[in-house]
Amino acid sequence: MRKTQNIIWGIILVAVGIILALRAFGFHIDIFFDGWWTLFIIVPCLIGLIGNSDKTGNIIGLAIGVFLLLACQDIIEFKIIWQLIFPAIIVFIGAKLIFKGTVGSKNAENVKKIRQNNGPIKAYFASFSSLDVDMSGEKFEGLELNASFGGIECDLRNAYFEKDAVINVSAIFGGIDIIVPDNINIKKNCTCIFGGVSDSKHKNSKDNSINLYISGTCLFGGVEIK
Repeated sequence: MRKTQNIIWGIILVAVGIILALRAFGFHIDIFFDGWWTLFIIVPCLIGLIGNSDKTGNIIGLAIGVFLLLACQDIIEFKIIWQLIFPAIIVFIGAKLIFKGTVGSKNAENVKKIRQNNGPIKAYFASFSSLDVDMSGEKFEGLELNASFGGIECDLRNAYFEKDAVINVSAIFGGIDIIVPDNINIKKNCTCIFGGVSDSKHKNSKDNSINLYISGTCLFGGVEIK
């Protein structure tokens, strides 16, 4: 997905460059229509919908960008936008949580059972800093990773997995990278608001017998599985 995103961005930049070059040679190509600046909201959100597994923030951003463009084109009034945007965001997030509570219940039950069966887990916290966590050679039964205005990179490639495990994540204005071995499956059970969990670089396989559950919250932050 990341490759597709790069290709789309590349096409857009090439097109803009060609248009600006043609304008320099006297060709009259008007790209500065009313509300052209809303494209800086709309385009990134559209591209984000392609690669991100959790699309809440991108959908909200796209809706805001489209409404602003319509207002700039005098199709709707700005006053209506400001009255509707905040309620719409609240309704969308609420609906997402309801949907997640019903569809994701199986994963939630599995996470609860694993937490009860496994022993105490290590916890790591990064605030306004970066932290590297290497679990090489260790028996892995779970972790707690908290990134607040900071970043954590957790390497599990050489950890020893005996059974299913859970990583509790909290990414608040921060990022968490988790590097996992190929012989485990990733199951996601996160609540993401203006953030997301990406696992495009890791492929699950039916031959894998061990599941690693990623459970927690992403608020203006993200978790990437590598």
